[in-house]
Amino acid sequence: MDLKGKRILLTGATGGLGQELAISLARKGAELTLVGRDEAKLLLLKNSLSQIGKSAHIIGIDLSETGAVSQVSKAASRYMGGVDILINNAGVMDFIKFEEQSPERIGQMIETNVTIPIQLTNAMLAEYLLRGTGHIVFVGSIFGSLGFPHFATYCASKFAIHGFSQSLRRELSGTKIGVTYIAPRGINTAMNDANTVAMWERTNSEMDEPVVVANRIVRGLEKKQQEVFIGQPQSFFAWLNGVCPKLISSAIKKDTKIARQFL
Repeated sequence: MDLKGKRILLTGATGGLGQELAISLARKGAELTLVGRDEAKLLLLKNSLSQIGKSAHIIGIDLSETGAVSQVSKAASRYMGGVDILINNAGVMDFIKFEEQSPERIGQMIETNVTIPIQLTNAMLAEYLLRGTGHIVFVGSIFGSLGFPHFATYCASKFAIHGFSQSLRRELSGTKIGVTYIAPRGINTAMNDANTVAMWERTNSEMDEPVVVANRIVRGLEKKQQEVFIGQPQSFFAWLNGVCPKLISSAIKKDTKIARQFL
């Protein structure tokens, strides 16, 4: 897929990965509408793009607000005359004992990581079906295939969006509407607090820089890949977990004990 001239709606644009993804897509010649809760950060990103000769539309909004999903989909289509690619990138994560996670935070995580991407996809699909083409990207996680202790709700949300992407892709078979699921390992962004970073370092779990993941996503889009797993050995463990989960449970016992020290 040639991304030049493609009209792309990107959520979570002000996060570490979102910013690098916006820059990578802009350099490919895509037209962008960037969505985020922090309008000041969106403006900074827009200015950064202008410095490399690129422009973007911005929408500062909290997608959990009533009517926000519909508002964003309509605004993006209005700004760009339609949307060719939707990239669901916004997400939140906690490294925490499940019993200490509040009901409110659980609800927020499921809404941000699962409900909103599904609703936004639903809002865009009518346009895609009418036009006969389109592409949808879900930025998931290795934890959408590999349950890791102290990330229980986050893993649940990513398993959900992974399953949704597979189901939707199969439902749309025979059409020219593509679905790509992205499964990075840990990314070196502010989403990881100091305790999480320390835990990853102690368990020898490497994190990728946002620009590396962004470029891999762009390459996956260009190749119209269905699923993109990023990073080893985590990607192998995710596969092995589907084949022999008991083996993985046994293998990560040591990491589980180490992780508890950083909660």
